[in-house]
Amino acid sequence: MLAEGRIVHPRGLIPMLAVAASCTSSASAQSSPTRAVTRDRIAAGVDSIAADALRGGQVAGMSIAVVRGRDTLVLKAYGKADLELDVPTPDRAVYEIGSVTKQFTATAILQLMEQGKLSLDDELTKYLPRYPMQGHRVTLRRLLDHTSGIFGYTEIPETQVMNLRPAPHDSVVALFAAKPFAFEPGTAEVYSNSGYFLLGLVIEKVSGLPYELYVQRNLFDRVGMRDSRYCSNSAVVPRRVHGYDFDEGRLTLPRYIDFSWPYAAGSLCSTVGDLVAWTRALHGGALLGPAAYHELITPGTLNDGTPLRYAKGIAADSVLGHRQIHHGGAIPGFTSEVAYLPDDTLTVVVLVNTAGPVTPEGTAQSIVRLALGDRSVAKAFRGHAAEYVGEYRGLGRGRELVLRVRADTANRLTLQFRDLPPASLVYTGGETFMVGSARYTFVREAGRVTKLHVDLIGHNSIATRQPVAERVASP
Repeated sequence: MLAEGRIVHPRGLIPMLAVAASCTSSASAQSSPTRAVTRDRIAAGVDSIAADALRGGQVAGMSIAVVRGRDTLVLKAYGKADLELDVPTPDRAVYEIGSVTKQFTATAILQLMEQGKLSLDDELTKYLPRYPMQGHRVTLRRLLDHTSGIFGYTEIPETQVMNLRPAPHDSVVALFAAKPFAFEPGTAEVYSNSGYFLLGLVIEKVSGLPYELYVQRNLFDRVGMRDSRYCSNSAVVPRRVHGYDFDEGRLTLPRYIDFSWPYAAGSLCSTVGDLVAWTRALHGGALLGPAAYHELITPGTLNDGTPLRYAKGIAADSVLGHRQIHHGGAIPGFTSEVAYLPDDTLTVVVLVNTAGPVTPEGTAQSIVRLALGDRSVAKAFRGHAAEYVGEYRGLGRGRELVLRVRADTANRLTLQFRDLPPASLVYTGGETFMVGSARYTFVREAGRVTKLHVDLIGHNSIATRQPVAERVASP
Protein backbone atom coordinates (compact mmCIF):
# COMPACT_ATOMS: atom_id res chain seq x y z
CA MET A 1 0.00 0.00 0.00
CA LEU A 2 1.28 3.42 -0.89
CA ALA A 3 -0.19 4.86 2.28
CA GLU A 4 2.23 2.80 4.32
CA GLY A 5 5.88 3.61 4.91
CA ARG A 6 8.01 6.36 3.45
CA ILE A 7 7.17 7.64 -0.02
CA VAL A 8 10.05 9.12 -1.97
CA HIS A 9 9.29 11.62 -4.70
CA PRO A 10 10.53 9.99 -7.92
CA ARG A 11 11.97 13.07 -9.59
CA GLY A 12 13.96 11.66 -12.48
CA LEU A 13 12.82 8.13 -11.62
CA ILE A 14 11.26 7.56 -15.04
CA PRO A 15 13.63 8.19 -17.94
CA MET A 16 12.48 9.69 -21.19
CA LEU A 17 10.14 7.14 -22.74
CA ALA A 18 9.60 6.41 -26.38
CA VAL A 19 5.92 6.87 -27.18
CA ALA A 20 5.83 5.59 -30.72
CA ALA A 21 6.49 2.08 -31.95
CA SER A 22 8.82 3.42 -34.60
CA CYS A 23 10.84 5.48 -32.13
CA THR A 24 12.72 2.80 -30.22
CA SER A 25 15.77 4.32 -28.54
CA SER A 26 19.29 3.26 -29.37
CA ALA A 27 19.54 1.78 -25.87
CA SER A 28 16.56 -0.42 -26.66
CA ALA A 29 17.99 -1.44 -30.01
CA GLN A 30 21.15 -2.60 -28.23
CA SER A 31 19.26 -4.61 -25.59
CA SER A 32 20.45 -8.08 -24.76
CA PRO A 33 18.87 -11.02 -26.63
CA THR A 34 17.00 -12.01 -23.44
CA ARG A 35 15.46 -8.53 -23.14
CA ALA A 36 14.49 -8.62 -26.81
CA VAL A 37 12.79 -12.00 -26.37
CA THR A 38 10.92 -10.65 -23.34
CA ARG A 39 9.73 -7.67 -25.37
CA ASP A 40 8.61 -9.94 -28.19
CA ARG A 41 6.81 -12.23 -25.76
CA ILE A 42 4.95 -9.34 -24.17
CA ALA A 43 4.02 -7.88 -27.55
CA ALA A 44 2.70 -11.25 -28.71
CA GLY A 45 0.82 -11.70 -25.44
CA VAL A 46 -0.86 -8.29 -25.72
CA ASP A 47 -1.84 -9.10 -29.32
CA SER A 48 -3.45 -12.29 -28.01
CA ILE A 49 -5.29 -10.48 -25.20
CA ALA A 50 -6.69 -7.92 -27.64
CA ALA A 51 -7.62 -10.60 -30.19
CA ASP A 52 -9.58 -12.52 -27.55
CA ALA A 53 -11.57 -9.40 -26.64
CA LEU A 54 -12.34 -8.58 -30.26
CA ARG A 55 -13.14 -12.17 -31.18
CA GLY A 56 -16.04 -12.25 -28.74
CA GLY A 57 -17.76 -9.33 -30.45
CA GLN A 58 -18.00 -7.42 -27.19
CA VAL A 59 -15.53 -4.71 -28.16
CA ALA A 60 -15.33 -2.53 -31.27
CA GLY A 61 -11.69 -1.52 -30.89
CA MET A 62 -8.94 -0.54 -28.49
CA SER A 63 -5.50 1.01 -28.21
CA ILE A 64 -2.86 -0.28 -25.80
CA ALA A 65 0.48 1.07 -24.62
CA VAL A 66 2.94 -0.84 -22.45
CA VAL A 67 6.17 0.90 -21.48
CA ARG A 68 8.88 -0.34 -19.11
CA GLY A 69 11.89 1.79 -18.28
CA ARG A 70 13.24 3.04 -21.60
CA ASP A 71 11.46 0.39 -23.63
CA THR A 72 8.19 0.86 -25.46
CA LEU A 73 7.01 -2.74 -25.45
CA VAL A 74 3.65 -2.12 -27.11
CA LEU A 75 2.01 0.91 -28.71
CA LYS A 76 -0.68 -0.47 -30.93
CA ALA A 77 -4.25 -0.06 -32.15
CA TYR A 78 -6.71 -2.93 -32.57
CA GLY A 79 -10.17 -3.46 -34.02
CA LYS A 80 -12.39 -0.76 -35.48
CA ALA A 81 -12.70 2.97 -34.97
CA ASP A 82 -16.03 2.93 -36.81
CA LEU A 83 -18.08 -0.23 -37.27
CA GLU A 84 -20.57 1.21 -39.73
CA LEU A 85 -17.88 2.40 -42.14
CA ASP A 86 -15.57 -0.52 -41.30
CA VAL A 87 -12.67 1.80 -40.42
CA PRO A 88 -9.70 0.24 -38.56
CA THR A 89 -8.51 1.92 -35.38
CA PRO A 90 -5.70 4.27 -36.45
CA ASP A 91 -2.41 5.03 -34.74
CA ARG A 92 -2.78 8.02 -32.40
CA ALA A 93 -6.50 7.27 -32.07
CA VAL A 94 -8.32 9.82 -29.90
CA TYR A 95 -10.66 8.47 -27.20
CA GLU A 96 -12.90 9.97 -24.55
CA ILE A 97 -11.15 9.05 -21.28
CA GLY A 98 -13.95 9.71 -18.77
CA SER A 99 -12.83 9.76 -15.15
CA VAL A 100 -9.14 9.51 -16.00
CA THR A 101 -9.80 13.26 -16.26
CA LYS A 102 -9.83 13.44 -12.45
CA GLN A 103 -6.05 13.12 -12.11
CA PHE A 104 -5.67 16.15 -14.40
CA THR A 105 -8.09 18.13 -12.25
CA ALA A 106 -6.31 17.05 -9.06
CA THR A 107 -2.92 17.98 -10.53
CA ALA A 108 -4.23 21.43 -11.48
CA ILE A 109 -5.44 21.97 -7.90
CA LEU A 110 -2.04 20.91 -6.53
CA GLN A 111 -0.21 23.21 -8.95
CA LEU A 112 -2.29 26.11 -7.65
CA MET A 113 -1.49 24.97 -4.10
CA GLU A 114 2.24 25.08 -4.91
CA GLN A 115 1.79 28.63 -6.17
CA GLY A 116 0.28 29.63 -2.82
CA LYS A 117 -3.10 30.39 -4.38
CA LEU A 118 -5.05 27.86 -2.31
CA SER A 119 -4.74 25.27 0.44
CA LEU A 120 -6.25 21.80 0.44
CA ASP A 121 -7.65 22.60 3.87
CA ASP A 122 -9.50 25.67 2.60
CA GLU A 123 -13.26 25.39 2.85
CA LEU A 124 -15.19 25.19 -0.40
CA THR A 125 -17.12 28.33 0.53
CA LYS A 126 -13.93 30.39 0.38
CA TYR A 127 -14.15 30.04 -3.42
CA LEU A 128 -17.85 29.34 -3.91
CA PRO A 129 -19.43 31.39 -1.08
CA ARG A 130 -23.00 30.83 -2.24
CA TYR A 131 -22.83 27.03 -2.12
CA PRO A 132 -25.41 25.77 0.42
CA MET A 133 -23.40 23.82 3.00
CA GLN A 134 -26.46 22.70 5.02
CA GLY A 135 -24.50 23.14 8.24
CA HIS A 136 -21.52 21.08 7.07
CA ARG A 137 -17.85 22.01 6.59
CA VAL A 138 -16.22 20.73 3.40
CA THR A 139 -12.57 21.29 2.49
CA LEU A 140 -10.99 20.90 -0.94
CA ARG A 141 -9.23 17.82 0.42
CA ARG A 142 -12.61 16.17 1.03
CA LEU A 143 -13.66 16.90 -2.55
CA LEU A 144 -10.48 15.32 -3.90
CA ASP A 145 -10.88 11.97 -2.12
CA HIS A 146 -14.69 11.64 -2.32
CA THR A 147 -15.27 12.03 1.43
CA SER A 148 -17.27 15.29 1.26
CA GLY A 149 -20.73 13.74 1.50
CA ILE A 150 -21.96 15.93 -1.38
CA PHE A 151 -24.47 13.97 -3.43
CA GLY A 152 -23.20 12.82 -6.84
CA TYR A 153 -25.09 14.48 -9.67
CA THR A 154 -24.60 11.51 -12.01
CA GLU A 155 -26.76 9.51 -9.56
CA ILE A 156 -29.71 11.89 -10.00
CA PRO A 157 -32.18 10.28 -12.46
CA GLU A 158 -33.12 13.59 -14.07
CA THR A 159 -29.60 14.07 -15.41
CA GLN A 160 -30.10 11.16 -17.83
CA VAL A 161 -32.43 13.44 -19.81
CA MET A 162 -31.00 16.83 -18.94
CA ASN A 163 -27.43 16.02 -20.00
CA LEU A 164 -28.49 15.70 -23.62
CA ARG A 165 -28.30 19.49 -23.88
CA PRO A 166 -25.63 22.06 -22.91
CA ALA A 167 -25.99 23.48 -19.42
CA PRO A 168 -24.31 26.40 -17.63
CA HIS A 169 -22.14 25.33 -14.71
CA ASP A 170 -24.40 26.99 -12.15
CA SER A 171 -27.41 25.03 -13.43
CA VAL A 172 -25.60 21.71 -12.91
CA VAL A 173 -24.45 22.79 -9.45
CA ALA A 174 -27.98 23.83 -8.49
CA LEU A 175 -29.19 20.34 -9.35
CA PHE A 176 -27.01 18.56 -6.78
CA ALA A 177 -26.60 21.41 -4.26
CA ALA A 178 -30.28 21.07 -3.44
CA LYS A 179 -29.84 17.43 -2.42
CA PRO A 180 -29.20 16.57 1.24
CA PHE A 181 -25.64 15.47 2.03
CA ALA A 182 -25.29 11.70 1.73
CA PHE A 183 -23.26 11.59 4.97
CA GLU A 184 -21.37 13.80 7.40
CA PRO A 185 -18.11 14.89 5.68
CA GLY A 186 -15.22 12.58 6.54
CA THR A 187 -17.32 9.75 7.99
CA ALA A 188 -17.43 7.70 4.77
CA GLU A 189 -16.18 7.71 1.20
CA VAL A 190 -18.57 7.53 -1.75
CA TYR A 191 -17.34 8.30 -5.28
CA SER A 192 -18.88 11.61 -6.30
CA ASN A 193 -18.52 13.40 -9.62
CA SER A 194 -20.03 16.47 -7.95
CA GLY A 195 -16.81 16.99 -6.00
CA TYR A 196 -14.73 17.19 -9.16
CA PHE A 197 -17.28 19.42 -10.89
CA LEU A 198 -16.84 21.85 -7.99
CA LEU A 199 -13.04 21.54 -8.16
CA GLY A 200 -13.21 22.63 -11.80
CA LEU A 201 -15.00 25.79 -10.69
CA VAL A 202 -12.35 26.38 -8.01
CA ILE A 203 -9.62 26.10 -10.67
CA GLU A 204 -11.41 28.71 -12.77
CA LYS A 205 -11.94 31.03 -9.79
CA VAL A 206 -8.32 30.87 -8.62
CA SER A 207 -6.51 30.82 -11.99
CA GLY A 208 -8.79 33.21 -13.85
CA LEU A 209 -8.89 30.77 -16.79
CA PRO A 210 -11.65 28.49 -18.08
CA TYR A 211 -10.98 24.93 -16.96
CA GLU A 212 -10.28 23.65 -20.47
CA LEU A 213 -7.82 26.49 -21.16
CA TYR A 214 -5.99 25.92 -17.85
CA VAL A 215 -5.59 22.22 -18.63
CA GLN A 216 -4.45 22.95 -22.18
CA ARG A 217 -1.80 25.51 -21.18
CA ASN A 218 -0.51 24.08 -17.91
CA LEU A 219 -0.83 20.35 -18.48
CA PHE A 220 -1.24 19.28 -22.13
CA ASP A 221 1.12 21.86 -23.64
CA ARG A 222 3.66 21.46 -20.85
CA VAL A 223 3.84 17.70 -21.35
CA GLY A 224 3.65 17.79 -25.15
CA MET A 225 0.26 16.06 -25.38
CA ARG A 226 -0.50 17.31 -28.88
CA ASP A 227 -3.46 14.99 -29.49
CA SER A 228 -5.26 15.70 -26.20
CA ARG A 229 -8.05 18.20 -25.65
CA TYR A 230 -11.25 19.00 -23.82
CA CYS A 231 -13.79 16.87 -25.70
CA SER A 232 -16.22 18.59 -28.04
CA ASN A 233 -19.62 17.57 -29.37
CA SER A 234 -19.15 19.62 -32.52
CA ALA A 235 -15.45 19.84 -33.43
CA VAL A 236 -14.01 17.68 -36.20
CA VAL A 237 -11.08 15.88 -34.53
CA PRO A 238 -8.60 13.89 -36.64
CA ARG A 239 -8.42 10.19 -35.73
CA ARG A 240 -11.23 10.44 -33.17
CA VAL A 241 -12.84 7.03 -32.81
CA HIS A 242 -16.57 6.41 -32.40
CA GLY A 243 -17.88 4.90 -29.18
CA TYR A 244 -20.24 1.96 -28.66
CA ASP A 245 -22.21 0.34 -25.87
CA PHE A 246 -22.86 -3.38 -25.40
CA ASP A 247 -26.52 -4.17 -24.85
CA GLU A 248 -28.35 -7.50 -24.86
CA GLY A 249 -25.45 -9.31 -26.48
CA ARG A 250 -24.65 -6.83 -29.24
CA LEU A 251 -22.82 -3.57 -29.87
CA THR A 252 -25.01 -0.49 -30.13
CA LEU A 253 -24.53 3.24 -30.59
CA PRO A 254 -24.03 4.97 -27.22
CA ARG A 255 -26.31 7.39 -25.46
CA TYR A 256 -25.48 11.02 -26.32
CA ILE A 257 -24.12 13.30 -23.60
CA ASP A 258 -23.14 16.96 -23.82
CA PHE A 259 -19.65 17.63 -22.46
CA SER A 260 -20.77 20.56 -20.36
CA TRP A 261 -21.96 17.90 -17.90
CA PRO A 262 -18.89 15.71 -17.23
CA TYR A 263 -16.71 18.86 -17.15
CA ALA A 264 -13.76 18.55 -14.73
CA ALA A 265 -14.91 15.09 -13.65
CA GLY A 266 -14.70 13.43 -17.06
CA SER A 267 -14.61 15.57 -20.22
CA LEU A 268 -11.08 15.07 -21.56
CA CYS A 269 -10.03 13.24 -24.73
CA SER A 270 -6.59 11.70 -25.28
CA THR A 271 -4.49 8.94 -26.85
CA VAL A 272 -2.43 6.11 -25.39
CA GLY A 273 0.79 7.83 -26.50
CA ASP A 274 -0.18 11.10 -24.84
CA LEU A 275 -1.17 9.29 -21.65
CA VAL A 276 2.21 7.55 -21.52
CA ALA A 277 3.83 10.98 -21.80
CA TRP A 278 1.50 12.26 -19.09
CA THR A 279 2.36 9.39 -16.76
CA ARG A 280 6.08 9.96 -17.33
CA ALA A 281 5.75 13.65 -16.49
CA LEU A 282 3.39 13.22 -13.54
CA HIS A 283 5.42 10.53 -11.76
CA GLY A 284 8.78 11.81 -12.95
CA GLY A 285 8.60 15.19 -11.21
CA ALA A 286 7.94 17.38 -14.25
CA LEU A 287 4.56 18.71 -13.12
CA LEU A 288 4.59 18.74 -9.31
CA GLY A 289 7.22 19.26 -6.65
CA PRO A 290 7.91 16.62 -3.97
CA ALA A 291 5.36 17.84 -1.40
CA ALA A 292 2.55 18.25 -3.92
CA TYR A 293 3.32 14.89 -5.53
CA HIS A 294 3.23 13.24 -2.11
CA GLU A 295 -0.24 14.74 -1.59
CA LEU A 296 -1.37 13.46 -4.99
CA ILE A 297 -0.52 9.80 -4.42
CA THR A 298 -1.01 9.46 -0.65
CA PRO A 299 -4.48 8.35 0.51
CA GLY A 300 -5.86 10.02 3.59
CA THR A 301 -8.13 8.69 6.31
CA LEU A 302 -11.71 9.04 7.47
CA ASN A 303 -12.46 10.94 10.66
CA ASP A 304 -12.19 7.73 12.69
CA GLY A 305 -8.75 6.92 11.27
CA THR A 306 -9.91 4.35 8.71
CA PRO A 307 -7.28 4.37 5.91
CA LEU A 308 -8.39 4.96 2.33
CA ARG A 309 -6.93 3.61 -0.89
CA TYR A 310 -8.06 6.56 -3.03
CA ALA A 311 -5.71 9.53 -2.90
CA LYS A 312 -6.48 12.64 -4.99
CA GLY A 313 -7.86 11.90 -8.43
CA ILE A 314 -5.92 8.66 -8.43
CA ALA A 315 -5.96 5.33 -6.57
CA ALA A 316 -2.99 3.83 -4.73
CA ASP A 317 -3.22 0.12 -4.14
CA SER A 318 -1.77 -3.08 -5.61
CA VAL A 319 -2.43 -5.51 -8.44
CA LEU A 320 -1.22 -9.13 -8.36
CA GLY A 321 1.14 -8.21 -5.52
CA HIS A 322 2.62 -5.16 -7.32
CA ARG A 323 2.18 -1.57 -6.10
CA GLN A 324 0.23 0.52 -8.57
CA ILE A 325 -1.03 4.08 -8.96
CA HIS A 326 -3.96 4.12 -11.35
CA HIS A 327 -7.40 5.29 -12.37
CA GLY A 328 -10.06 4.14 -14.79
CA GLY A 329 -12.78 5.93 -16.66
CA ALA A 330 -16.20 5.21 -18.13
CA ILE A 331 -18.42 7.45 -20.19
CA PRO A 332 -21.09 6.47 -22.74
CA GLY A 333 -19.29 4.51 -25.47
CA PHE A 334 -15.83 4.51 -23.88
CA THR A 335 -13.83 2.95 -21.04
CA SER A 336 -10.20 3.51 -20.01
CA GLU A 337 -7.43 2.58 -17.58
CA VAL A 338 -4.07 4.24 -16.89
CA ALA A 339 -1.79 2.37 -14.48
CA TYR A 340 1.74 3.05 -13.28
CA LEU A 341 3.65 0.42 -11.29
CA PRO A 342 6.46 2.38 -9.60
CA ASP A 343 8.59 -0.55 -8.42
CA ASP A 344 8.88 -1.81 -11.99
CA THR A 345 8.64 1.56 -13.84
CA LEU A 346 5.87 -0.06 -15.87
CA THR A 347 3.12 2.00 -17.49
CA VAL A 348 0.02 0.34 -18.94
CA VAL A 349 -2.62 2.35 -20.81
CA VAL A 350 -5.74 0.71 -22.22
CA LEU A 351 -8.36 2.76 -24.10
CA VAL A 352 -11.48 1.04 -25.42
CA ASN A 353 -14.21 2.52 -27.60
CA THR A 354 -16.84 0.28 -26.02
CA ALA A 355 -18.63 0.41 -22.67
CA GLY A 356 -19.27 -3.27 -22.07
CA PRO A 357 -18.19 -6.44 -20.29
CA VAL A 358 -14.55 -6.29 -21.46
CA THR A 359 -12.97 -3.86 -19.01
CA PRO A 360 -9.71 -1.93 -19.49
CA GLU A 361 -8.87 -2.64 -15.84
CA GLY A 362 -9.13 -6.38 -16.44
CA THR A 363 -7.11 -6.05 -19.65
CA ALA A 364 -4.43 -4.06 -17.83
CA GLN A 365 -4.28 -6.70 -15.10
CA SER A 366 -3.75 -9.41 -17.72
CA ILE A 367 -0.89 -7.35 -19.15
CA VAL A 368 0.68 -6.91 -15.69
CA ARG A 369 0.49 -10.67 -15.16
CA LEU A 370 2.15 -11.19 -18.54
CA ALA A 371 4.91 -8.64 -17.95
CA LEU A 372 5.63 -9.03 -14.24
CA GLY A 373 3.94 -12.21 -13.07
CA ASP A 374 1.56 -12.75 -10.17
CA ARG A 375 3.19 -12.09 -6.78
CA SER A 376 -0.02 -12.30 -4.78
CA VAL A 377 -0.09 -15.05 -2.17
CA ALA A 378 -3.30 -17.00 -1.68
CA LYS A 379 -4.20 -17.98 1.89
CA ALA A 380 -6.23 -20.96 2.99
CA PHE A 381 -9.48 -20.10 4.78
CA ARG A 382 -9.79 -22.19 7.95
CA GLY A 383 -12.84 -20.50 9.41
CA HIS A 384 -16.51 -21.40 9.20
CA ALA A 385 -18.14 -19.86 6.13
CA ALA A 386 -21.62 -20.13 7.63
CA GLU A 387 -20.70 -17.45 10.20
CA TYR A 388 -20.55 -14.80 7.47
CA VAL A 389 -23.67 -15.71 5.48
CA GLY A 390 -26.35 -13.06 5.24
CA GLU A 391 -27.52 -9.84 3.65
CA TYR A 392 -25.63 -6.62 4.39
CA ARG A 393 -27.05 -3.15 3.73
CA GLY A 394 -25.42 0.23 3.90
CA LEU A 395 -24.52 3.50 2.23
CA GLY A 396 -24.28 3.22 -1.55
CA ARG A 397 -23.64 5.49 -4.48
CA GLY A 398 -26.97 7.19 -5.01
CA ARG A 399 -28.93 4.27 -3.54
CA GLU A 400 -28.65 1.69 -0.80
CA LEU A 401 -25.76 -0.75 -1.02
CA VAL A 402 -27.04 -4.34 -0.86
CA LEU A 403 -24.60 -7.26 -0.60
CA ARG A 404 -25.48 -10.92 -0.18
CA VAL A 405 -22.93 -13.38 1.17
CA ARG A 406 -23.47 -17.10 0.67
CA ALA A 407 -21.53 -20.28 1.45
CA ASP A 408 -21.35 -23.62 -0.33
CA THR A 409 -20.79 -27.14 1.01
CA ALA A 410 -17.02 -26.79 0.42
CA ASN A 411 -16.79 -23.90 2.96
CA ARG A 412 -16.31 -21.31 0.21
CA LEU A 413 -17.91 -17.88 0.25
CA THR A 414 -19.44 -15.88 -2.59
CA LEU A 415 -20.65 -12.29 -2.64
CA GLN A 416 -23.41 -10.88 -4.81
CA PHE A 417 -23.65 -7.16 -5.47
CA ARG A 418 -27.23 -6.20 -6.32
CA ASP A 419 -28.33 -8.31 -9.30
CA LEU A 420 -24.86 -9.09 -10.66
CA PRO A 421 -23.66 -12.72 -10.77
CA PRO A 422 -22.12 -13.95 -7.49
CA ALA A 423 -18.30 -13.66 -7.25
CA SER A 424 -15.94 -15.83 -5.21
CA LEU A 425 -14.45 -14.20 -2.13
CA VAL A 426 -10.67 -14.69 -1.94
CA TYR A 427 -9.33 -14.93 1.60
CA THR A 428 -6.43 -12.61 2.46
CA GLY A 429 -6.16 -13.07 6.23
CA GLY A 430 -7.93 -12.11 9.44
CA GLU A 431 -11.55 -11.31 8.59
CA THR A 432 -10.73 -9.87 5.16
CA PHE A 433 -11.62 -11.16 1.71
CA MET A 434 -11.28 -9.68 -1.78
CA VAL A 435 -13.04 -9.73 -5.13
CA GLY A 436 -10.60 -8.25 -7.63
CA SER A 437 -9.50 -4.93 -6.09
CA ALA A 438 -12.55 -4.71 -3.80
CA ARG A 439 -11.80 -5.46 -0.16
CA TYR A 440 -14.40 -6.77 2.29
CA THR A 441 -13.64 -7.01 6.02
CA PHE A 442 -16.19 -8.59 8.33
CA VAL A 443 -16.66 -7.02 11.77
CA ARG A 444 -17.52 -9.03 14.88
CA GLU A 445 -19.31 -7.79 17.96
CA ALA A 446 -19.56 -10.10 20.98
CA GLY A 447 -18.14 -12.89 18.83
CA ARG A 448 -20.80 -12.59 16.10
CA VAL A 449 -20.36 -11.10 12.63
CA THR A 450 -22.59 -8.01 12.56
CA LYS A 451 -21.12 -5.69 9.91
CA LEU A 452 -19.14 -5.62 6.70
CA HIS A 453 -16.52 -2.96 6.00
CA VAL A 454 -16.67 -2.30 2.25
CA ASP A 455 -13.59 -0.80 0.54
CA LEU A 456 -14.06 -0.51 -3.22
CA ILE A 457 -11.34 2.15 -3.75
CA GLY A 458 -13.29 5.37 -4.05
CA HIS A 459 -15.93 3.89 -1.76
CA ASN A 460 -15.38 3.14 1.92
CA SER A 461 -18.33 2.48 4.20
CA ILE A 462 -19.92 0.06 6.65
CA ALA A 463 -22.82 -2.25 5.74
CA THR A 464 -24.91 -3.77 8.53
CA ARG A 465 -25.90 -7.42 8.59
CA GLN A 466 -29.67 -7.77 8.37
CA PRO A 467 -31.62 -9.96 10.77
CA VAL A 468 -32.85 -13.24 9.34
CA ALA A 469 -36.58 -13.12 8.74
CA GLU A 470 -38.47 -15.73 10.69
CA ARG A 471 -40.36 -18.21 8.59
CA VAL A 472 -44.07 -18.30 9.21
CA ALA A 473 -45.58 -21.78 9.13
CA SER A 474 -48.31 -22.30 6.57
CA PRO A 475 -51.76 -22.86 8.06
